[in-house]
Amino acid sequence: MAKVDLLGAINMALARALADDDKVILLGEDIGVNGGVFRATDGLLTRFGANRVLDTPIAECAIAGIAVGAAAQGLRPVAEIQFSGFIYPAIDQLLNHASRLRNRTRGRLTCPMTLRAPYGGGVHAPEHHSESSEALLAHMPGLRVVIPSSPFRAYGLLLAAIRDPDPVVFLEPKRLYRAFKEEVEDNGEAMTLDQPVTLRAGDSITIVTWGAMVKESLAAAAELEGNGISAEIIDLATLYPLNDQMICASVEKTGRCLIVHEAARTGGYGGEVAARVADKALTSLLAPVRRITGPDTIMPLPRMEHHYMPTAADIVQAATELVELS
Repeated sequence: MAKVDLLGAINMALARALADDDKVILLGEDIGVNGGVFRATDGLLTRFGANRVLDTPIAECAIAGIAVGAAAQGLRPVAEIQFSGFIYPAIDQLLNHASRLRNRTRGRLTCPMTLRAPYGGGVHAPEHHSESSEALLAHMPGLRVVIPSSPFRAYGLLLAAIRDPDPVVFLEPKRLYRAFKEEVEDNGEAMTLDQPVTLRAGDSITIVTWGAMVKESLAAAAELEGNGISAEIIDLATLYPLNDQMICASVEKTGRCLIVHEAARTGGYGGEVAARVADKALTSLLAPVRRITGPDTIMPLPRMEHHYMPTAADIVQAATELVELS
């Protein structure tokens, strides 16, 4: 069993999908000859050929549009947007076509496409390379939004996304690309979409998070444990559609809920999670639902980036205050 980082797991899943299904194709800027800006597709052009791994012009709207058309005609395209900050020209295709194709054709056509994009901060990238736009994408009915937080989950969730009959946006936290390795078996087994994952059991507070903030949340939980506070960590994994049953069951057990995400606070997806808890687990709460988020500002340039990112210390402080309130 190979021990790989998140990038390696993505490469492994893409290779498995290409090998298992000749309808799977990859397309994107520099994904072929160069193997992608982060090398997620390294070696796949040599292995599967230029008819399966296609370099495209610098045209995100065209990349997404080609993927929609190919999917409508029976292929399973996996398109890469080089950085999530470049995804906005593709929004027209995602919102007006990919997400609506099944409904528009009354089920005659589906859109089994996957759109991959590195997202989030923490790697000192310049300009429009570091924002977290998951809430914007999750507001599009008909579009799944999936975010892995470990190599094992990246492998299984990406295979599930590629095999799904409907469009999936697969956001890859680039701060986790080479952060750590774990054993991943290349067995072709997909994980279940639309299902959160409990990464750590606890009974004092529920911490709901996703993406790169899983790493900080787990570090905070370890510190909290030393202070006598048992934190349950839930990784959403699929943001939309949101399965809130596990979240609410956990809050009913712990009585407290802390939501952690990197994106800006206003309109952030944490607000949706908080609303679900208020709707379905309000009487179980022993303290108000609280959010730890990025500030309502544009992700700063590298020298100031560390001031933007939520930290494990922020999570520890907020969790401790919530426990002490009750």
